[in-house]
Amino acid sequence: MPERAAAPQGLVVEDVQAEARRRLRCLKIEEWRLREFVTGTPVPDHVSHLALQIEFAAQAIGRLSPIPSDYADDVYWPRIW
Repeated sequence: MPERAAAPQGLVVEDVQAEARRRLRCLKIEEWRLREFVTGTPVPDHVSHLALQIEFAAQAIGRLSPIPSDYADDVYWPRIW
């Protein structure tokens, strides 16, 4: 099992990924993807673009050393609405 990348404050990459998952849940990305699978109607461009931005932000924040203690602050993430 890979080691967890720890930051000095005890924050780990998994904390950032959990915040990204929370933001994707707020976006209801899984519902959009299920709708696309069932109906064939594509996920709206603005929704898929925002999901990509959230995933990229999570990767970038997770690579910071140290991970900021306020990583969940909206300043680090794309605006949802």
